[in-house]
Amino acid sequence: MQYLKSSSQWRSVLQLLKYTESHSAMKPLMCGDLYHRRYFHRTSVHFAIVPFKLSDIGEGITEVTVKEWFVKVGDKVAQFDNVCEVQSDKASVTITSRYDGVISKLHYEVDDIAKVGLPLVDIDVEGGTKATEVGESSGSDSSDSGRDSDSSANTSQSFTSNAKALATPAVRRIAGEHKVEISKVKGSGKSGRVMKEDILAYIAGKQVSSSSPPSSQAQPSTSQRAPVPAFMGADRTVPISGYMKTMVKTMTAANAVPHFVYSDEIDVGPLIEMRLKMKKSAETRSIKLTYMPFFLKAVSLALTEFPMLNASVNSECTEVTYKARHNIGFAMDTTNGLIVPNIKDVQSLKIFDIAQESNRIIEAGRNGTLAPKDITGGTFSLSNIGSIGGTYMKPVLLVPEVAIGALGRFQKLPRFGKSGAVEEANIVNVSWAADHRVIDGATVAKFSNVFKELIENPVELVVQ
Repeated sequence: MQYLKSSSQWRSVLQLLKYTESHSAMKPLMCGDLYHRRYFHRTSVHFAIVPFKLSDIGEGITEVTVKEWFVKVGDKVAQFDNVCEVQSDKASVTITSRYDGVISKLHYEVDDIAKVGLPLVDIDVEGGTKATEVGESSGSDSSDSGRDSDSSANTSQSFTSNAKALATPAVRRIAGEHKVEISKVKGSGKSGRVMKEDILAYIAGKQVSSSSPPSSQAQPSTSQRAPVPAFMGADRTVPISGYMKTMVKTMTAANAVPHFVYSDEIDVGPLIEMRLKMKKSAETRSIKLTYMPFFLKAVSLALTEFPMLNASVNSECTEVTYKARHNIGFAMDTTNGLIVPNIKDVQSLKIFDIAQESNRIIEAGRNGTLAPKDITGGTFSLSNIGSIGGTYMKPVLLVPEVAIGALGRFQKLPRFGKSGAVEEANIVNVSWAADHRVIDGATVAKFSNVFKELIENPVELVVQ
């Protein structure tokens, strides 16, 4: 290291330091500003193609059927915009986007089978977000980055996803088979939902396009014709899918389980009177009160005394699991087939709570909007076949559940009263099926007796 020996050398150094100090505030700003502008100009037009994969939707589901696309190639999407509707063997699910970008490829056609873990669509995702993050961490100018953020937000907010007609997959299938553009059909269901009858009426010429202006002229004579049947004239072969596929699996598994059936009849006269007394109070709460909430609560109270019936067994039948929650399912007949949604934690709910939840599930089942959680996790099932017809039924287990019940229709029948005289009685028949590998007939008979006592003395259901 050399030392400064002369005064002239010291003066030169001091002059250099003063010059540097006077210009140092400009140089980092200029350099940083130049770097900042060149950096964002280079990355603002960069896009990356991201494969949007079908994620795991639970309950061991490995594949789904694509029922409808809400986007097409070239459409711009934002996070949480609807991409497509898929149907598993348990429920219909709407898939939403996790990215902002432009659709570059659809990997499936309608009615194709999509695999969990494989791409559904490819999305061109702009790399501007990453560039902004790097620029900010590198000390980029805050005013410029703020303008970039506002611009991105405005672009995202200006996008509006295409509206779609409300309809179940089954109704859409009928429309597709008859080459009817469902968006032109005026729906008669709740919130304008298109029903099967609307499609048939449209085909028969009874409906005008929802986009057509109203006309005071009389409809042509074709509107007087009877609705054309949806299927006629030829055999059809279609793949088994959706809820029917679920039924194939569950009934095949149930057939391998040795189970027995126990039946009895119950006098529901007191229950009819109790419901009439509570009906007005329910209406003030905007609750439709049917008999099913009483039956479900009676099942739950009986299960508390006989927890063996609220259990499941593993596939080898080497272990039995006693369920703490009473997630009681009830069978529903929908346009998509038979489903068995369940009400969670019936043991903790009151009659009105059960009624309110069952009304929600029934409405969702009719509209085809049941969530997977509504259909999965059941511990016991009850079928009310009497709402359609029939007095007796042999219910079949929904494995791995170990018991199931079925109710017939209400009947007015002659029975001997307490005085010994013949009287008119309101009778319903109930049947219970149980897994005979782990449950014996005496246990089911005792369980049924508790259920019967609660229904014939329904005040206990309200008190407890």
